[in-house]
Amino acid sequence: MSPAERVDLSNCDREPIHVPGSVQCHGCLIACDPQGEVVQRHSSNAASMLEVSGSLIGRDLAAILGAEAALRIRESLARGSEPSSPALLFGIELASGKRFDVSVHVFKGVGIVEFEIASAEDGPALDLARSMFARVRGERDLDKLLHHSARLMRNLLGYDRVMIYQFAQDGAGQVVSEDKREDLESFLHQWFPASDIPHQARELYVRNIVRVIGDVDGERCPLVPEESPLGDPLDLSYAHLRSVSPIHLEYLRNMGVAASMSISVIADGQLWGLVACHHYAPRVLPMAERVAAEMFGAFFALHLQALKQKRSLELATNARRALDRVLRLASQDEEVGDLLRGNLAEFAKLMPCDGIGLWLAGQWSFEGSVPPAAEIPGLANFVGERASGKVWATGELSEEWPRAADFSAAASGVLALPLSQLPRDYLFFFRKEIVHTLDWAGRPEKVYETGPLGDRLTPRKSFAIWKETVRGKASPWTDADREIAEAARSTLVEIVLRHNELMADERDKADTRQRLLNEELNHRVKNILAVIKSLVEHSLQDGRSTQDYVDSLRGRVQALAIAHDQVVRGAGGGSLSDLLRAELSPYGGDAKRLTLTGPMVSLDARAFSVMALVLHELSTNAAKYGALSRPDGRLEVKWSVLPGGDCEVVWRELGGPEVISTGRRGFGMALIERSVPYDLGGSSRMEFAAGGLLAHFRLPARHVSTSAADEAQGADVDFLGGNDSTPPSLAEFGVLLVEDQMLIAMDVEMMLNDAGIENVVTAPSVAEAMRRLQEFTPDLAVLDVNLGAGTSAPVAEELQRLGVPFIFATGYGDRSMIPKGCEGVPVLPKPYESEPLLKALRELLEARAGGTR
Repeated sequence: MSPAERVDLSNCDREPIHVPGSVQCHGCLIACDPQGEVVQRHSSNAASMLEVSGSLIGRDLAAILGAEAALRIRESLARGSEPSSPALLFGIELASGKRFDVSVHVFKGVGIVEFEIASAEDGPALDLARSMFARVRGERDLDKLLHHSARLMRNLLGYDRVMIYQFAQDGAGQVVSEDKREDLESFLHQWFPASDIPHQARELYVRNIVRVIGDVDGERCPLVPEESPLGDPLDLSYAHLRSVSPIHLEYLRNMGVAASMSISVIADGQLWGLVACHHYAPRVLPMAERVAAEMFGAFFALHLQALKQKRSLELATNARRALDRVLRLASQDEEVGDLLRGNLAEFAKLMPCDGIGLWLAGQWSFEGSVPPAAEIPGLANFVGERASGKVWATGELSEEWPRAADFSAAASGVLALPLSQLPRDYLFFFRKEIVHTLDWAGRPEKVYETGPLGDRLTPRKSFAIWKETVRGKASPWTDADREIAEAARSTLVEIVLRHNELMADERDKADTRQRLLNEELNHRVKNILAVIKSLVEHSLQDGRSTQDYVDSLRGRVQALAIAHDQVVRGAGGGSLSDLLRAELSPYGGDAKRLTLTGPMVSLDARAFSVMALVLHELSTNAAKYGALSRPDGRLEVKWSVLPGGDCEVVWRELGGPEVISTGRRGFGMALIERSVPYDLGGSSRMEFAAGGLLAHFRLPARHVSTSAADEAQGADVDFLGGNDSTPPSLAEFGVLLVEDQMLIAMDVEMMLNDAGIENVVTAPSVAEAMRRLQEFTPDLAVLDVNLGAGTSAPVAEELQRLGVPFIFATGYGDRSMIPKGCEGVPVLPKPYESEPLLKALRELLEARAGGTR
C-alpha cells in the first residue's frame, strides 16, 4: 500500500452517510418537487405501507394520499421551514383510511415527506416536554442537572440506558452521567475515543438534533430509483428515517445494543455532547415522544449553557475584582515592573494555576511551581513565535516544545499572556502535570479491515475497560480561562500604555520645569548680580574707610545670601520672625535683651528679600552706632497685622547713644527708607529720637500671609543667652578645612587667620583630606558637604572615629545633603561669614570641654 493510501482515521470520513440511498423500514419516504405535486422518488416500502397499488413515480401526490392529506403537505412545503426544523403533522388520515405522523421539509430543491405509523398513545408532545422541563427547571448546579436529566429521560422514554456524553477538546468523549437497568454494566466516567464518531457524523449531529435507530438488525429499504435522471443521489441529511451506516450498526451490535436514540446537545453553536439512549431490544420511538425528547434536548442545552455562563460569570467576577485591585494599586505605583512583580499573588487568583511567573525586560519573577529559570528565555522565544501577540495556551507543553519534557512534572500546562505587541514580555500561568488513568470503553485503537469501501477502520469488538496512564498533560485551559486571560491582557496592556504615557508626560513636564528653572535661575542671578553691583558702587560712595567698606559689603551680601536661602527653602518666601532671628543672632552677645513680639507672619519671596536688606542695615547700624553698641541698650521689634491685611513693623532702639541727624543720607539709610515703598508699594518712616531710632514699616497685604493659629510670640526672646563672658581663644588650635572651591577656601583661611588660627590645613577633595589626616590630627574641622564629585561623608566618618569635632557647611537650604549618622552635627550656611563661623567653632570647643557633641 502506498503512503497516500495508508489507513488512518480519515478513512472513516470517506463513508457518505448523508446519502445512504435507503431508509429505515419502520417508516417510508416520498421525494417530490418543492410544491408537492409529483412524486420523483420513494422508498421501496412506500406503496405497501401507504396501501397504494401501481407505480408511484410521476403520479400526483393527491392521487396517492388523498386530496386533504396532500393539501396539508403542500401547505407545509409552501411555508418553507428550515430543514433542521421540519413541519410535523400528527395523525393525518390518508385515502386508504390509515393514519400517519408525517414530517415534511425541503432540502436542495427536493420536497421530502416521511411517514411513520401514528402512535396509538394519546398525550401530545408538548405536554410530555413540559413535564420534563418542570423537573429540571430549578436546578442551579451543573452536576445535579446532568444526573437528574439522565434519570428523567430514562423514566419518561423507557430506554434501558441513558448516558450524557461530553466531548473533550481532542474529540474524545466521556460519559459524565448515566442511568441504567440494574443488571447492566456501567459506562459512567469511561472514555470513548474521537474515532468512534467520525467528522461527517459530528456534522450530522449538529444538523439533526434527534437521531433514532429502531432496530440495528432491521431491513434497509432502498430508494426507487436509486439516482435521479441527473445521476445525483438524494441527500437525506435532515431525514429522520435515513438509514444507518453499517459500521455504526456493527459498533452497536458489538455493544449488545438493539436500538438507540441520540439527542445532540448544542451549546454556543458547538456540539458539547450527546444524550445517548440505548435499548437492548428493537424499539421505535413514536414521533410525539421523539419531538418531546428534541424539545427537552434544546431546553437542556439552554439550561446547561446558562449554568456554564453563570459559572464563567462568577469566575470572571472574581477575576475582575482581582484586576480592579491591581488597577487601584497601579494608580499608586510609579513603576509598572514593581507593580506586576509585587502583585503576582493577586494575578494568580485570576484562574486556577499552580504557578505564575513574570518575564519582563529580561528579568524573571515567579511564585509557585514554575519551570527552571534557565529555561524561561527559551520558553519566551518559543511562545513569541506561536502567540503572535495574543493569548496562547497548551495543556501539553512537551508536545509543542520538546525541551519542556525535562520539567513536565512542575509545568506541563502554560498560558502565556503577552504584555506588548513585541514578543518580549509575558505573564505566564503554569499548571502541573496530572498523571491520571483513563478508563477507555475498550482499547481505543481500532482494527484495520477491508470492507466494501476499501481499507478502513472498523469498530471495536470489545468494550471491556482498558486503562491508559497519561503523562505530560495538565488540566486543559478552558474558554473561560482564555477569556479571563484576554481581559487581563487588555488591562495590563492598558496599564503599561498608561504608564508609558505618564512617563512621557512626566518627561515633558520635567523638560518644561527645567527650562523654567533655568530661566528663573538666569533671572535671579542677573538680579542678584545687579544688586551686588549696586551695593559695591554705593558702599564705596559712602566715603568710609576700606575696612568699613569691606565689612559693610560683606554684611549686605550675607543678608542677600540668607534671604535667598530662605526663599529656596520656603518655596518662595519665609517667616518674618525667622528673618529677624537670622539678622540679629550675630549681635546677641553685645546686648542684654532683644525682644520680638508679633503673630506668625510669612512674607513672599519679594518682600522677604527686600526686608532682608532692610533689617540687615538696621541691625548693623544698631550694633555700630545704636542701642546694640552699648551693654545696657535694648532693641524691641513689634509687628502686627492691620485690619486690611497689611503688616506693620515697628523697630525701636532704647538705651543707646544720643541720635543726632546729620541730614546726610548714605546708601544704607537710603536702602532702609526707600526699599519698602519702592519695591513693595508700602511705606516707611524714620524718627531719630534722643533715646534711639524709631522706624515704622507697612508691608502691603499682597506680600503677607498669616498662619491659622495667629498666635502672638509674647515673651521676650533671649537669642544667645546674654553671655557676657570672654569667648575662648582659638589661636592654639589646628583646623582642617575641606572645601573644593579655591577662592572660597582662601576667604575662609583669612577669616581663621584673622581670629588668630594659624594652623589651618586645607584639602579640596576627600582623597586629599584622608591623606592629610594620616599625618595631621586637627582639633576642629570644617567640611563642605557637597564636593562636586561627591560628598565629604568619608571624611566625617574618619573624624568621628578619631573623635575630632567638626561642623558642616552647605549652600543648600535644608539638611537633605547631611550624611547618614551625622544628623546631630552642626550645619553652617554658606556663604561663610566670619562671626557665625568663629561662633560655631567656639561652641564645638565648649561642647568638647563639657563632654558632649
